[in-house]
Amino acid sequence: MKGIIFDFNGTLYWDSQLHYDAWREFSALLRGKPFSDEEMRDKMFGHTNEDIIEYAIGRKPSKDVVEKYGKEKEALYRERCLLEPEKFKLASGAEDFLDYLKENNIPRTIATMSEWDNVEFYIKEFKLEKWFDIDKIVYSDGTIPGKPAPDIFLIAAEKLGLTPKDCVVIEDAIAGINAAKSAGIGKIIAIASLEPIEFYNKIDGIDDIIRDFYEVDRSMFTIPIHH
Repeated sequence: MKGIIFDFNGTLYWDSQLHYDAWREFSALLRGKPFSDEEMRDKMFGHTNEDIIEYAIGRKPSKDVVEKYGKEKEALYRERCLLEPEKFKLASGAEDFLDYLKENNIPRTIATMSEWDNVEFYIKEFKLEKWFDIDKIVYSDGTIPGKPAPDIFLIAAEKLGLTPKDCVVIEDAIAGINAAKSAGIGKIIAIASLEPIEFYNKIDGIDDIIRDFYEVDRSMFTIPIHH
């Protein structure tokens, strides 16, 4: 493998519960009852705010509605992140693994369905520019279809100057795993951040399952040689 693409939420940063709570609150507001666990898993993780709001209200929302509710929900979510400073950190082993990738010049980026307000927040709070070229981060800018569409990973591989089959993707969500499969990604690693490992055993197309970033097999990478 020549490069790596990280999903962010529930992968590099284990915030799934915070999104769960914020969307539960918001879905109750939008349709009178909160999302069930199954709805959260199938309709929320890896999807755009527009997709989620459309599902909740049962019709195509206007751009203004998406903008308004999306911004309110994300502001609520960011507040919750900062309320628990002990949990507001990158996943176990992530910094160590990112240092390894940087030291060995292994191409890397993030492909997230988060919108720019959140991405900017993560860059600032987690100092992501230490490991990533900010211009190569792919996020939900209103033009990219949500996962499970493959587009986000195709764009990320292109930004790294690699073919999808030369890339590893690390994901936690079914929508993201399916997007990576559709994109023709060479190796798909699931990280069991919210779901148990058994949950991923039943999903086709996963090459490896890890519990944290200390468990990533570093020997899969071709280290670029610099003359």
